[in-house]
Amino acid sequence: MSDQVQPLFLKHYGISPWEINVITSILDKRFQTEDEEIENTYEDKFVSHIEISFPYSFNEEFFKWFDFREWDKLKGVFKEMKRRRGNGKAIKIELNFAGEPDITFVIQSDQSQWFKMEVEKIDFVVELLPYHLEPDKIPKGVKKVIYNFNQETARWKINTVYTNNEVFVNSEKGWKLTT
Repeated sequence: MSDQVQPLFLKHYGISPWEINVITSILDKRFQTEDEEIENTYEDKFVSHIEISFPYSFNEEFFKWFDFREWDKLKGVFKEMKRRRGNGKAIKIELNFAGEPDITFVIQSDQSQWFKMEVEKIDFVVELLPYHLEPDKIPKGVKKVIYNFNQETARWKINTVYTNNEVFVNSEKGWKLTT
């Protein structure tokens, strides 16, 4: 990890100033946080949305550098945000990690118990990432991977991958080209 402070981008709507302050106080220890309040387009029907774009790859080195205690604090804030909003389409959190490929986690469960589990299990994907990204398991030339939480298996699963010109969605029958 670089010793130079990297910019981290935070976009949000429906998030209280207190919540933004708590999140940025955690992130400012390692990043130059740039936050932008965006307008709710009402496409997703969520009351609140926050998107954090980390300038580093999603790997064990990142978590050691960022500090597991700080990561746990951030997870705690996310869970508290959901608790304060209740069940339903209350909050959607997107965590984007730069790298090859870029990795995105979309946390959006309606039920609080599932939401908490999604937040807690993100770290576990670090160990599984090499397995998930094996060349024979995903389309060639993947640039971006989007993970969604599968409640049936209670695990994070790659849902969508982007290559240079194509988008693939993971289905029971394998990867399905969508564009």
